Amino acid sequence: MAKRALGPATLAVVQAVEAVASGPMLVGCSGGADSLALAAAASIVARRRGLAVRVVVIDHGLQPGSREIAETVVRQLGEQGIEALAMSVVVDRNRDGIEAAARTARYEALTAAARGEEIVLLGHTLDDQAESVLLGLARGSGTRSLAGMPARRGRFVRPFLGLRAEVTRQACEELGLTVWDDPENFAYRYARVRVRRKVMPKMEAELGPGVAEALARTARLARADADLLDGLAAAEFAARGGERLDVGWLADLPDALRHRVVKSWLAGQGGRDLSATHVWTVDALVTDWHGQGPVDLPGLRVRRRHDTLRAEPAA
Repeated sequence: MAKRALGPATLAVVQAVEAVASGPMLVGCSGGADSLALAAAASIVARRRGLAVRVVVIDHGLQPGSREIAETVVRQLGEQGIEALAMSVVVDRNRDGIEAAARTARYEALTAAARGEEIVLLGHTLDDQAESVLLGLARGSGTRSLAGMPARRGRFVRPFLGLRAEVTRQACEELGLTVWDDPENFAYRYARVRVRRKVMPKMEAELGPGVAEALARTARLARADADLLDGLAAAEFAARGGERLDVGWLADLPDALRHRVVKSWLAGQGGRDLSATHVWTVDALVTDWHGQGPVDLPGLRVRRRHDTLRAEPAA
């Protein structure tokens, strides 16, 4: 990439990457503004610090010509002096919905591509975080869902969670990068697209600016709370949990811990796709016991017997 003075948006994305760059980096890229700005910023930081950086452009194969699009992105990055390669993934269309299946395939590919001590950089922005919080709120999924995406989990790092999407697009303009706008990002059949293009603008118009920032701030606060409660629940389960759960012990736990212990136990016993309603129904065997029969869950049947909760595979 030719040496040039950094524009304000470019400076912002570079500083965001500088804050997390301590070794070699692998950037997951789609060719959109967020990941393209991330690849450019990582390249600038790598040159400044003498670090290695590579870019993987993921081709999900979900659209006609997707391979050509990925190769075009690779070629553009190469013209900027950024090492990049295209990687095709197979998306299981019968698994968890197309968005979730594509995400799973993408993360598996990036995990397989990472070498040694490389951290994997992802281009999610503050806007993405706000959308995640709003979707979690709409689902009524609890504190963990409201916590949104972590800034770091294992190898995966999200440097742009404090930046608006408009900053990454402006950075691409400053750097002369051609952005590819995925048509799926305009498909209103997806809830996230409706939130981004209809709900969030309406909220900003009715409530004033700063809604996205407030939602992202909520994620940060909720994550701290969820991490603490999950840790306390894990310690309780490690001390007293097992294949069967003692009802008296569970009844003495605060609701927030008991619900987490029950959900963790159910998952360990083979429960699938567990919702808050599932957990509450099992919890009623502890807190509202009046001799009721077993509770049927996806993949599991739970019953209370002799002051213990017991689980068995669903019939």
